[in-house]
Amino acid sequence: MSRAVLVTGGSGQVGTALRQVAGDRFDLVMPSRSELDLSDPASIEAMLASRDWAAVVSSGAYTAVDKAESDVVAAWRANAIGPAALAAGTAARAIPIVHLSTDYVFDGSRDGFYAEGDPVAPIGVYGASKEGGEQAIRSANPAHVILRTAWVVSPFGANFIKTMLRVGAERPELRVVADQHGCPTSALDIADAVATILDRLLTDDRAPTGTYHFVNAGEASWHGLAEAVFARAATRGGPSPQVSAITTADYPTPARRPANSRLATGKITRDYGIAPRPWREAIDEIVDILLAEKVTA
Repeated sequence: MSRAVLVTGGSGQVGTALRQVAGDRFDLVMPSRSELDLSDPASIEAMLASRDWAAVVSSGAYTAVDKAESDVVAAWRANAIGPAALAAGTAARAIPIVHLSTDYVFDGSRDGFYAEGDPVAPIGVYGASKEGGEQAIRSANPAHVILRTAWVVSPFGANFIKTMLRVGAERPELRVVADQHGCPTSALDIADAVATILDRLLTDDRAPTGTYHFVNAGEASWHGLAEAVFARAATRGGPSPQVSAITTADYPTPARRPANSRLATGKITRDYGIAPRPWREAIDEIVDILLAEKVTA
């Protein structure tokens, strides 16, 4: 049986992590942006026709949240039209698709953790385009798993932890938003979850499909996450600046952020046996990797 899996967004955090954690379990093919243009359905169809794929992992996206507010067409092309073409192409070939989505499909106004069936209400272009992509996947290919995640961090690419360690080494005090809450999540753990889902989809005709949430267990504010990063860094000889709490109003951005990005994960545990580890454990691992790399560089 073919284990060839097409992965869009292979150079991103999740794509890089997937190569690291599952490269020996699947024949992962991660074309560059010049080889696969997610804004061009013809490019997507050509890639799907290029070999006998077992599945597709759709992790490529337009993720510049603030820029999307003024770059609406590009965001919708990559985040909605691209997934629509992938879903139609995979359905025509009777293969499953795993699509990565986001907490930004919610407006963040409710209390508690969002479940998969809660009403979506994106408050910006990025979230709206990602919700459009979800609808495209659902409507075109029944053999889908949409995996929503949030606050993704890793040793790879650009993310909050890497930014904190960099600016924390340059400044004695940092001001970080404390009134937005979510679930910090390691891309390495997302990749493990994707690999588990792929294994099931490729070996079990009755594998569960639909929409799932995956985030690391627990919750934090951005301020709390920053404090945890520097607490761990301090034990490894890294930076340890003072972290002061500010409000969202103190740090205006072109795109509004959900005040509550917490996602419930009971469904993926029930259906796939995936039990996310605590976010602090995942964050400690990432900080250790980054500081070790700095020491040995």
